[in-house]
Amino acid sequence: MSAMTSTPAVLRHTLVDDVLGVVTGAFLASVGLFLLDAGGAVTGGTAGLALLAGRLTGWPFAIVYVGVTLPFVALAIARKGWRFAVRSGIAVGLLALFSLGHPHVLTLQHINPVYAVLAGNLAVGVGLLVLFRHHSSLGGFNVVALVCQERLGWRAGWVQLALDGSVIALGALVVPVHTALLSALGAVVLNVIIAQNHRPGRYIAG
Repeated sequence: MSAMTSTPAVLRHTLVDDVLGVVTGAFLASVGLFLLDAGGAVTGGTAGLALLAGRLTGWPFAIVYVGVTLPFVALAIARKGWRFAVRSGIAVGLLALFSLGHPHVLTLQHINPVYAVLAGNLAVGVGLLVLFRHHSSLGGFNVVALVCQERLGWRAGWVQLALDGSVIALGALVVPVHTALLSALGAVVLNVIIAQNHRPGRYIAG
C-alpha cells in the first residue's frame, strides 16, 4: 500500500496568480480595516497601531501604517528573503492606496459595532490567508508570526494573537472598555482563521 502512495506534486503559482493574489489579499484586508475603523473598534498588529496613532494624531491611516511597518522590513529580508520582503512591501503599499480610496466611495452613516468587528476581522483574516499563500504578508507582526511558525514550529495564528492582544490592551487606554473587549473578540476571530488554515501541510501550492 505504501508503495502506491505518492506525495502530491507542489503546484507552482504563475506570475499572474501571484499578482492577482497580492492585489486581492491587500484589498480584502483594506476593506476589513475600513469596517473596523468605521465601527470605532481597534485591532491588533501594525495596522492596529496605525489606527490608534491616526486617531491620536489625526494623520491619515495610510501614512501612519507605512511608517509603522517599515521597521519590520529588515526582519523580513533577513529571515524570509528579498522575494517575500518585496511582495510584502507591494502589499503594504496597495493596502495604503486602497485605504485612501475607501472613504471616497463608501459612506457609512451607521454601522453596528458587533458587525463591524466580526465582518472586519473576517475580511482581514481571509485577506492575510490569500497573501500568505502567495508568499507575501502585510509586514509587521505577520512577519514575526510566520518566522516563529517556520523556525520554532509555533502556529502563526496563536503567535499573532498574543501580539495582537498587546496592541488591543494599549487600545483600551483610548477607547471604552466594552469596545476593547469587543475588539479582543475580533482578534480571536481573525487569528483562529489564520491558525486553522495556515499551517504546514494544509496548502502545498508554491
